[in-house]
Formats: sequence, C-alpha cells, structure tokens
Amino acid sequence: MQYMDIRFPHLGIIFSQVPRSFHIGSFEVMLYGLVIACAFLMGYLIARMEAVHTGQDPEVYLDFFLSMMIPAIAGARLYYVIFSWDYYKDHLGEIINVRQGGLGIVGGVAASALTLFIFCRIRKQNPLRIMDTLSMGLLFGQILGRWGNFFNREAFGGYTDGPLAMQIPLGYFEQTGRVSELKGTGILDHLVSLQVGGESLSYIQVHPTFLYEGLWNLLVLLFIFFYRKHKKADGELIAIYFIGYGTGRFMIESLRVDQLLIGHTSIPATQVVCILIILLGAGLIYFGRKKAAAPKAS
Repeated sequence: MQYMDIRFPHLGIIFSQVPRSFHIGSFEVMLYGLVIACAFLMGYLIARMEAVHTGQDPEVYLDFFLSMMIPAIAGARLYYVIFSWDYYKDHLGEIINVRQGGLGIVGGVAASALTLFIFCRIRKQNPLRIMDTLSMGLLFGQILGRWGNFFNREAFGGYTDGPLAMQIPLGYFEQTGRVSELKGTGILDHLVSLQVGGESLSYIQVHPTFLYEGLWNLLVLLFIFFYRKHKKADGELIAIYFIGYGTGRFMIESLRVDQLLIGHTSIPATQVVCILIILLGAGLIYFGRKKAAAPKAS
C-alpha cells in the first residue's frame, strides 16, 4: 500500500513507512492489537513491581490480570459500540471485530473496576489498596496503548498548525475507504500539498490527540510515582489517577473529530464520564483523608 508515511513537520520528524500490520505466513497481525497486548503486559509488570515494593503478594496481581483481560477488552468494545450504534446496527457482524480498532478506554477501565471489586470480594482483598497499586501500571498501559492509534491513523483532532501537528497522506484514507471520516470536520479544507519523491501529494494536518493524551498521562504517572510515599489513605493514588486522567481526557476530547456522542445529541459521552470520574476521585480523597484523620477508638 502506498501513502504509508506519517509526518510531524514542525518537529522535523518523518516516519516514511508506518505499517498497520505484518504477516506471519498467511496470518495478518494487526499492530494495533499487538500494541494493546504489550500495554496489558507492561501494566501488569509495573503493578507487580509495585506490589513487591509495598510488601504485597505479587501473585494476587497475576491472578487479577488474568481474570481482567477479557472483561476489559469486552468493556472497551461495548462502550465504543454503544455510542456508535447508528453504524453497528447495520453492521452487526463487525461488532466483535476489534482487530481494526474501535476500543473505548473509558469502557475498559470501567469493566476492569467491576472485575476488581468482584475479585476482591472473592479473594478478600482491599480494593482501594489494590487500585492504588495498579494506578501506575494502568497509566503506563494507557500511554503505550495509545500508540496503537498511531499505527491505525485514528484518534486525531481537527486541523492545526501547532508545534505537534501531524500530517497523514490523504491517499491513505482514499485507499482504505475512510475519507468519509474526514468529511464535515473541516480537515479537508486545510490540505497541505507536499513534493514527495517527485510527486505532489495532499496531506491532512491534524492534532495528534493520541499523543497529547499519552504526554498528559506521563505527567500524571510521574506525579503518582513521586507522591505515592506520601499518601494519607488507601485509595488516594487511584483518586489522583481519576482526577488527573479525567481532567486531561476532558480537555483533549474536545479536540477530537471522532467523538462518541450520547444518542443524537451533540454531547460527548466521554466528557460526561470524565466529569463523573473527577468527582469520584475528589470524593475518594475527601472521605479517605477524613477517615484517616478521625480519632481511633481505644
């Protein structure tokens, strides 16, 4: 396939060949799926290290990750399908096809949280302590997982000429039948013409919102890493994750051209969810500190 380059012109970075997949024999391996699998693995390894660091049994985290992987992917897919139902109601056979993308991280996190509470009830574990231990692994997994969007050329925003602007050949979307995704976004009104190999090519130039989210999550991850020794109560680290991730995702979501909307309204579903998890995080900190400060009965 032609048109496989991705450019960051103001950074002077050009990736000349960015594939979506590779083949093992006759089997096509989508890089999106491979990146997501690596994100799960790295998230687990980081959580395991943190469990050892805090004197917990790391095998508990292996058991949780094994029980959580399928629900997390199912929840992420369900979230995406629900808010894209106008398309999937006429393409029911594509609902289970996650190899091409279409996962909502918010849905995956929600399904993982539900799985966690069931797991902790069965294993008699403290869910808030486990969530604190998982928080850094979760963030790292999200940072890595967003690069699946890079290989899929998705999760980007509208036109920009900012310092992190990303260029993708229009021909790529024409060859893959995805030009319709760009219509009505204003992106096609700002095409950039470049000479590549003696040929004049048109590029879209957009906000790489997947990259924005990854960089924001890195800041949240570093904050939790340095703050974790000072936490006042169990649940405080995951609360910081909720507030930090929710705030960043709320702002970045406003830039995206592929927002999942509530019904036939213009209200982005993910922004509503972000407000709820920010409030949840604030509540966890407030009540956790209030409980920690309360005098203990003698």
